Amino acid sequence: MNAVGVKVAVLALATYTAACCQAARADDYPTRPVTIVVPFPPGASNDLLARYEADVLQRALHGTFVVENKTGAGGEIGISFAAKTEPDGYTLLHAPSAITILPFAMKSVSYDLGRDFDPVVLVGLTQFCLVVSPSLPVGSVADLIALAKAKPGALTYASAGIATPHQIFAEQFKLATGVDIRHIPYKGAMPGLTDVASGNVAMEFSDLTPALPLIQAGKLKLLAVLSNKRDPDMPNVPALSETVPGYDGSSWQGFFARAGTPKSIVSKLNAALVADLKRPETAARFKALGIVAQWDTPDEFRAFIAAQTAKWVDIIRAAGIEPQ
Repeated sequence: MNAVGVKVAVLALATYTAACCQAARADDYPTRPVTIVVPFPPGASNDLLARYEADVLQRALHGTFVVENKTGAGGEIGISFAAKTEPDGYTLLHAPSAITILPFAMKSVSYDLGRDFDPVVLVGLTQFCLVVSPSLPVGSVADLIALAKAKPGALTYASAGIATPHQIFAEQFKLATGVDIRHIPYKGAMPGLTDVASGNVAMEFSDLTPALPLIQAGKLKLLAVLSNKRDPDMPNVPALSETVPGYDGSSWQGFFARAGTPKSIVSKLNAALVADLKRPETAARFKALGIVAQWDTPDEFRAFIAAQTAKWVDIIRAAGIEPQ
């Protein structure tokens, strides 16, 4: 065998050996406890979903999966921590769509989503709605647009903070309708909803779960859901897109591994989670948290992230939202 032949044989052997090692790692995985990092506090939907998924993976893969909350800086601390771990499948990340927004909302972040993480699976879409103060003289989205156009700059909207989905969805509404409504940022969705209920602020583009008790108590007026079609559980509530064609507003929750994690392990995690996400019982459980269960392949999730990021960055730039 000549020198070229030897090199080819060595390369083939190395490739075969690497493939065998990766297959062995996937077959054995996990052989020790796996940490799922959650970048937000216990009790939030992000945390509750991660704990549920940890239980699913523990049963499906016969290993130990433990949730660790690393909070602060709007999620940046936990995400950056996960971005610096070994790519071996033993530190995973459950994160909401904030992971794509933070690099445009903060002057500096210490992670790069495309470089540092491999998508595993999209697990759910968070339901959002448009609510207004009961004292506001409107009964529909069309009424609200008409009032806002009649009184430019007079109406206000609450958000959970600068560059949160709450603000982005409101700015998307402004861009699509040409209305002038002023932003009042809060530290979280609930303080804003409280002020909308009291009439201090006109409206909020809010996730449905925290708003629902106030809606049911008659303290908030529900005008529309932000998804592109009506919710089957609330068939009498219009989708915003019925008045503002093309409008679609929902944030998402997803599962990630460190970039470079063996693809066989990523595939194993994806298969275990997808099998559960397809169950009607899981869909019902998620719906109680205001989440519509989803599932896809890692490649489909990567494409979804790219499309969502491009859309939101366009809105952020058009609205002039400055990094904080």
